Amino acid sequence: MVKTIEIFISGRVQKVGFRACVRRIATNLKVNGTVMNLPDGKVQIYATGELMILEKFVSMVYGCPRAVIRDLRQSEVQLKLFDDFSIIKGEGRISTEL
Repeated sequence: MVKTIEIFISGRVQKVGFRACVRRIATNLKVNGTVMNLPDGKVQIYATGELMILEKFVSMVYGCPRAVIRDLRQSEVQLKLFDDFSIIKGEGRISTEL
């Protein structure tokens, strides 16, 4: 069953190549979605895929070099369909999570 999760990650996750690492993992696992920096220093990810693949995706994100994940919060959201996995440049909306 295909699902979409929203993930908020805090720690040292900006300016360390984290978004590129997340995109590489997603592409390898065939997960679609987006990753972007937030103005408050967090990173937001939308990821769509099979549940077991999404679980693997989340666990692999912890292995991104130079990033230090202090907190990761995920929740299932309404299904969002993406053509691929892309990095959204700049900073998005302010997170109300964490």
